[in-house]
Amino acid sequence: RRRLVTRSWSLLVLMTVMASSAPLCIAEIIAADHVVVHKAQRKLYLYDGNRLLGEYKVALGLRPLGTKEREHDSRTPEGRYYLTRRNTRSDFFLSIQVSYPNKADELRARKNRWAPGGSIMIHGYPNLPHHPAAYYESNDWTDGCIALSNSDMVEVWMRTQDNIPIDIYP
Repeated sequence: RRRLVTRSWSLLVLMTVMASSAPLCIAEIIAADHVVVHKAQRKLYLYDGNRLLGEYKVALGLRPLGTKEREHDSRTPEGRYYLTRRNTRSDFFLSIQVSYPNKADELRARKNRWAPGGSIMIHGYPNLPHHPAAYYESNDWTDGCIALSNSDMVEVWMRTQDNIPIDIYP
């Protein structure tokens, strides 16, 4: 029951945020055709061709240096992936799945006899936080995902579609 209330609350917040941004008409929202993440800068960028649509601060995996190699290494992958599906019923405020692992990631993991891991997402803050909001705003805290503030997550959610590329750089 608590999880259902939290999810309902998340959807209510999403609708409120969308309604409160009344000056931006839905017809005026330009969709991104690709996403770029620069891990060292802790930034996610949305682009339509060469046009920058938005820049967002992100949190990464607990061990952000280097690319994800295997399950439970707390690293965020690096390389070209795609946004594959959306989840409004996530443990986090909205989530969009990233297509990790790709063929190269699977090959590398198999060569080392590791499980590559999976479930890499772009998502907002936890629905049931274990820390104060300031912690999530100023630390890398995910298991390898790319996390944004909930308000930034709404923008990214609204400006992206499934099957667009996401390039994740060191």
